[in-house]
Amino acid sequence: MIGAVTAHISAEPGDIAETVLMPGDPLRAKWIAETYLTDAVCYSSVRNMYGYTGHYQGHRLSVQGSGMGMPSASIYAHELLAEYGVKTLVRVGSAGALAESLELRDVVAAIGASSESAMNRMRFDGMIDYAPVADFGLLRDAVDTAADQGKPVHVGQILSGDVFYGDRPDLYTKLAQYGVLAVEMEAAALYTLAARFDARALTLLTISDHLVHDTHLSSDDRERSFADMVQIALAAVTRSAA
Repeated sequence: MIGAVTAHISAEPGDIAETVLMPGDPLRAKWIAETYLTDAVCYSSVRNMYGYTGHYQGHRLSVQGSGMGMPSASIYAHELLAEYGVKTLVRVGSAGALAESLELRDVVAAIGASSESAMNRMRFDGMIDYAPVADFGLLRDAVDTAADQGKPVHVGQILSGDVFYGDRPDLYTKLAQYGVLAVEMEAAALYTLAARFDARALTLLTISDHLVHDTHLSSDDRERSFADMVQIALAAVTRSAA
């Protein structure tokens, strides 16, 4: 077995499935496990960043909170991939819309993730602007699954931002002109690490805020809309495993 207890995940070898859903919020990880998984067991609660393993329609599956931002998400993704032998990571999170065509509650599948973060430049010694992208098979399964469920999905590029409260909202306008659909804070790191460890990764996002229209979901609406995205993710990963 690859690893054991790490600095941030207290799971033993074999406790974590090869497929992991990764919401940023650890309480959402708990909610997913309690709502959708059977025989779910909490394998880690270090720093209150919950992780669970159970079964969904006969498929063994884990859910692991990642925290906010690429530094936090990178810690958990790296340990899952390098120490626990995880092969598939699916981020399920929220995003702010940049494209006029998007509406609140829409689901976005991120085919690629731009970023102003220096993390990948550091990884390539400042020489390469690496372009992190999703696994095509997972992306296709998610889009096909959503169509089967009657839930439209918007596929395109997103921005993984390092700064939540920025001073340059004009940059969002320019990004939208170049086809960037929405902004979140983790996908670019997730895609890069999955490529590094020869694993599959996908990011699915629910539009919780619209940065052009200045509209926002209530906390109750966020939870209901989040369920649609999670159902797409669960069906997609089990579809690819079938």
